Amino acid sequence: MILFFDRFVSGVRAAAFASLLSISWAGSVSAVERLTIELPLLDVNVLLNLKGARTTAELIEANPDLQELDQAGDGSVSRLLAQLLTAPLPQRTSSVLEQSVGHPLLEQALLAASDLVKVEGLPADTSGRVLSDALQAAYRDGEPNVLGLLRRVPGKSLSIDFQALAFSAKRLQTNQDDARALVKQGIATAPAPTSLAESGSDGWTRAQIRFPVSHRPEPLDITVLTPEKTSNGKLVVISHGLWDEPGSFEGWGRLLAANGYAVLLPSHPGSDADQQKDLLSGAAAPPSSEELRFRPMDVSALLDGVEAGNLLSGQQISVDDVAVVGHSWGATAALQLSGLQTTSRKLKTRCQDPRDPDRNLSWVLQCSWLSGADQGSLADLRVKAAVVVSPPMRLLFDETSGPSLQAKVLLVSGTNDWVVPSDPEAVVPLKGGNPLANGHRIVLAAGGSHFNLWAPADQKEPPILGPMILAWINEQLAVPSPHTFSGGGWGNTTVPLVDVTGQL
Repeated sequence: MILFFDRFVSGVRAAAFASLLSISWAGSVSAVERLTIELPLLDVNVLLNLKGARTTAELIEANPDLQELDQAGDGSVSRLLAQLLTAPLPQRTSSVLEQSVGHPLLEQALLAASDLVKVEGLPADTSGRVLSDALQAAYRDGEPNVLGLLRRVPGKSLSIDFQALAFSAKRLQTNQDDARALVKQGIATAPAPTSLAESGSDGWTRAQIRFPVSHRPEPLDITVLTPEKTSNGKLVVISHGLWDEPGSFEGWGRLLAANGYAVLLPSHPGSDADQQKDLLSGAAAPPSSEELRFRPMDVSALLDGVEAGNLLSGQQISVDDVAVVGHSWGATAALQLSGLQTTSRKLKTRCQDPRDPDRNLSWVLQCSWLSGADQGSLADLRVKAAVVVSPPMRLLFDETSGPSLQAKVLLVSGTNDWVVPSDPEAVVPLKGGNPLANGHRIVLAAGGSHFNLWAPADQKEPPILGPMILAWINEQLAVPSPHTFSGGGWGNTTVPLVDVTGQL
């Protein structure tokens, strides 16, 4: 029983704070006095009386069932409650929420939570204003914890339905089933030769520069990798994901540079790791929908700089046929540059349904792009090849624009990715054949997640996707090399890579 209660209380805190409180202020109403935890699968409801309880001891005293559990468990319930409900929250939490009130990213997060948490008599509000006000009141009154937050929520009672968590877990599994079935039916590509996979350990030169661009107030910080040996005259730009940085993908760049490519890895200042630090310190709001335009504009500005001789000066680099590689939001930008057109149509019709069968975590980000979606078609005709790894794309793009892509695209998705699940975000948009008709391919990484396919600069093992990325770009940019995508030999022994294009 104590083991069950341990897991149960952990769920309470996670639900009560991380995803809690898509609630609204409905005038002058009393604070929540009762918290009901609904466990339909066990046919159990747990009712906690919050009135007057400021400490763990007072909460247990007001709830006889908790008293019995605490006595039976030799005080274990007291310790759990102290850790999960009455432990102090970071002081910056209030500032983060205040900066995020009314932001589309927070609104979507709270909309997703509305299926889990309900307040009696109050309609859902996704602005975050009541959550922010309640938390500020808890800090002001000396109760900066989850219990203090709950006690300042307007309304009579609050309920957390764990059946909604079970629904979300089942939906995630369903959103990965098709991709896993495709992998089982396919044949993994033979692993890359060890000498090729490890060739990025040297043979390149690294530099850090700052480059001004007209669409941002601050310059872009760029990691520049150039080959020490013979250059093939080709350029690759690598775009990082949300709240990430170039260093997370430098392993790909080193392998490319060691094999003749000039590589630029820009940091996108409106949504990079530094922006995340500012957000978590309460000094900045979440990334704006303008970043949907600014990220591909960052890449195009770099190509302009190379073409004008302001970047990579003194090197004979062609910008007529460039490759772009991206991860997550960086992959979305690569698709924009490749010519896939954005649209607000699906965002308008599907973002407000928390029970949509295809809904996944990436929709929180995608739905925050609504106001900028119709200005996101930013093809750059100089981009002729792209590798897009785990791109959020289901809602943003118009799949019928696929045949008009000027770049050949290799889409990669991990079968264990719970942030951008393979089925709704990769497999479904490409079913039907049209988007694949012009030579594009889709590879599924068996066991790949959103975070184990990248290639940090300090990673000791060769990058999982490195040989495949090199093979695709070699082939699409017509670089003379025995290592091409159609020639095979770009797989991985740890994470099998399966080309499932023919199965779609």
